[in-house]
Amino acid sequence: MNAVPSPLTTIRATARGYAPRVLQGRGWVLAALVMAPVGLSILIFTISRMRGLDTNPGEALRIFHEGLVKMMLPIMALVAAPAGIREDLEQRTLPLLLVRPAPAWALPLGKGLPWFAWGAGWLILGALGLQVVGGDPALLPGRTLALVGAWWGELAFMTLMGLVFKRGTLWGALYFFLWEPLVRIFPPFLQRLTFTHHIESLAGSRAAQVQANQLLAQEQVTTHPALALLALLVFGALCWALAGWKLQRTPIGLAGSEAEG
Repeated sequence: MNAVPSPLTTIRATARGYAPRVLQGRGWVLAALVMAPVGLSILIFTISRMRGLDTNPGEALRIFHEGLVKMMLPIMALVAAPAGIREDLEQRTLPLLLVRPAPAWALPLGKGLPWFAWGAGWLILGALGLQVVGGDPALLPGRTLALVGAWWGELAFMTLMGLVFKRGTLWGALYFFLWEPLVRIFPPFLQRLTFTHHIESLAGSRAAQVQANQLLAQEQVTTHPALALLALLVFGALCWALAGWKLQRTPIGLAGSEAEG
């Protein structure tokens, strides 16, 4: 009788076997989501310089907050997360995974790690690319940590949503594109319940400021960068753990209605 693999062995084997999937179409979509706005900015910046035109010193700031943080990071999580355990659920291959002699709770993290590593690499490259268009060198470490930390948390969050809800992608999209933009009018406690708050605290900059005359406007607060990074990492780890717990409790025999996406 074969011994049951340890969780670490299961995570490592799952990640190694699943890694080639990130080099398929979905993986290159993730890369394009990062590099398209950065590459376009570099192209415009280069053409402007060649023509002797003045460049906007705030372009890197705008692309970071409005492009990468508010749009591309959430879309990356919405694209990548369903490619993991949720895909097995929809394709009815999940029972084959659950009957294997391995801790089922380790599978979501094992399948998520290749996507995290792939996306993190492109996000780091994107952060470096913003330096070409005038990014502040002093803010580069914080911006890089903010992108990678948020990617860890958002990918884990969407993986959990996909296991908890049949329409996890919809609920995740509502959170990213409805809840997150409202953070600026909320009291400080609620502001801290968003990725935006911790990203801005880490990056050392904001996309915009709340005007005093705005209805229900609350003062924007900042968390110490070390605590902001810790919050993103811990939240991501918690989501991966809950995703594993949810999968562990998933019945092996899935009816059609249970597998709907």
